Amino acid sequence: MGPLVARLGRAGRRLRHADRARPWALDTAVVAVIFLLFCLPDLLHGGVVDAGGPRRFRLAFTRLPLAAMLAVQTGLVLPLLWRRRRPATAFGAVTAVFALQWALGAALHADVALFVALYSLALHGRPRGLPRACAVMAAVLALVAVRVSAVVSVTDALFFLLSTTIAALALGLVIRIRRAQLAALRDRAARLETERDQRSRLAAASERARVAREMHDIVGHHLSVVITLADAGACATAAAADPGRGAEALRLIGDTGRQALGELRRVLGVLRDADAPPAGPELSPQPGLADLDALCRGVRAAGLDVVYRSTGRVESLEEGVQLTVYRIVQEAMTNTLKHAGTGTRVDLAIDVEDTRVGIRVRDTGDAAGEGRRPDGHGLSGMRERAALYGGHVSAGPAPGGGWTVAATLHLTPREGAP
Repeated sequence: MGPLVARLGRAGRRLRHADRARPWALDTAVVAVIFLLFCLPDLLHGGVVDAGGPRRFRLAFTRLPLAAMLAVQTGLVLPLLWRRRRPATAFGAVTAVFALQWALGAALHADVALFVALYSLALHGRPRGLPRACAVMAAVLALVAVRVSAVVSVTDALFFLLSTTIAALALGLVIRIRRAQLAALRDRAARLETERDQRSRLAAASERARVAREMHDIVGHHLSVVITLADAGACATAAAADPGRGAEALRLIGDTGRQALGELRRVLGVLRDADAPPAGPELSPQPGLADLDALCRGVRAAGLDVVYRSTGRVESLEEGVQLTVYRIVQEAMTNTLKHAGTGTRVDLAIDVEDTRVGIRVRDTGDAAGEGRRPDGHGLSGMRERAALYGGHVSAGPAPGGGWTVAATLHLTPREGAP
């Protein structure tokens, strides 16, 4: 039973594909089959009256001439060519010919076309037109029941005819409902696929934004340190006053470059092929609060006087919070290197409380913070990171001169936090 159902299912799919490619072919095939099965026997044997029926049939019904029979059969069957494109028109034409035929007292096997037209109307027509069609159908069948009353009772005739009508109508409605359900399921599947693609694109965009923030922080900070050290080494070498300082600056430039390269490899590792085995340096953890000491040493080597203090249980913070704090501090130090110059004092404070983390970076650089913009890309990146933890970042000139960056993070991260 299973293989038979599978074969029938495949045959049905092939038939639907062929019908979508050539819809006229199926309509023509239906008309041809009805003609061969129901019209041709009447043409060969003279209709229902002469097709081996009892004498009372011959007395009850009228025998049509061959030309008239062919004309009636054509009027019954030919409109079925439009049964899907114009189902109401086809049903009306078949019903009119059917009523004319029975008004003449003739009975033909081609009358089955009326039930095919009703089935097509239920399947392809407008539902609001079905009550009128059923009323017309009942009136026509009542005429048939009266005409055959000499052979069978009116009650029996109406029972048989109305049962056949209900069967054709129900079959059309069931197939129509089933097709609507399948169309709804296909539409839902298409919407789900679209939503999945949109979620994938949003996830990719979020990941690109995260990588962009990391790249900005890493490249901006380390290049600022490298530039500051290179300038200091060049001045010392040019003056020939402190050759050792020039060598130390070059060594620090190499260390900073290697550190930046390692962090870039780790960040860009998410863009590599998932099947490619990562190298050892790419597996190093993301920086946290324990790395702030190394960050401060690098900034001190570039010529800033950094004073770092922390309060609370900083080691208890989760990795995502520590990374966010590190990047905010790193970006603030980078801006100080860019705009304040060497010899500037920087006060860094990290305060950890039960439900929040406070970050404050204040420098004693240019008196009014000239050349710094409180709406730059670096500050936007800091605000995006803080927003992941329901926090905020503010930056502006400090009272008495210099520049202050202050941030607050909440310890319950929002969705999307690293």
